Amino acid sequence: MPDNNPSQILIVEDEPQLGSLIQDYLIAEGYKASHVENGLEVDPWLASHSADLILLDLMLPGKSGLDICRDVRMQSAIPIIMVTAKVEEIDRLLGLELGADDYICKPFSPREVVARVKAVLRRYSQESIEQSGGKVELDQFSNCVKLEGKRVELTSIEFSLFKLLFQEPGRIFSRQFIMDNIYNDYRVVSDRTVDSHIKKLRKKLQDAAPDYEVIRSVYGAGYKYDPPE
Repeated sequence: MPDNNPSQILIVEDEPQLGSLIQDYLIAEGYKASHVENGLEVDPWLASHSADLILLDLMLPGKSGLDICRDVRMQSAIPIIMVTAKVEEIDRLLGLELGADDYICKPFSPREVVARVKAVLRRYSQESIEQSGGKVELDQFSNCVKLEGKRVELTSIEFSLFKLLFQEPGRIFSRQFIMDNIYNDYRVVSDRTVDSHIKKLRKKLQDAAPDYEVIRSVYGAGYKYDPPE
């Protein structure tokens, strides 16, 4: 039975024939797929369309794949698969540190691309299911939390911070651990930066559900997530 709501894939690839080939394969698998060839086209496309996954070439005219990945990740949790002809380990690690979910090295089979797309979307779907239920739900694709059915829009950093705490209820996370695991875009951060984001996150959550204090501070230790009763 065809999917009534197929996932939308954005292909960012400057080789027209390769981009069209991947697009054809994804469409044949039941996905919606769009193709742009210049890195500068990505922001305008995302401003007017919704993407469930970005297939992103590393070397692009106009704007590099790493810059695009960094900018997208600052605003959204859209899954990103990096595509690269570079095989140096540093490029692979850098792409993943910037927030890419997977990478594929050229040359590759279009079937491999389809398999990777399916795997990443499946992983995100499973995470969404595992993180749904009860009074709190996380939406990976739109950086929002639902608390008691009320939708709370978060920034990318706030969403990553809440997800970190949410995944291990009751665990106390030190500020240093949070800094090491949340801020991966090379900005200079401090304890005050963490406290500021926690304060803003708490306010948004409490505005939506004043009866719940799901993020608690532990004096001298850090922060933890307490699920609402």
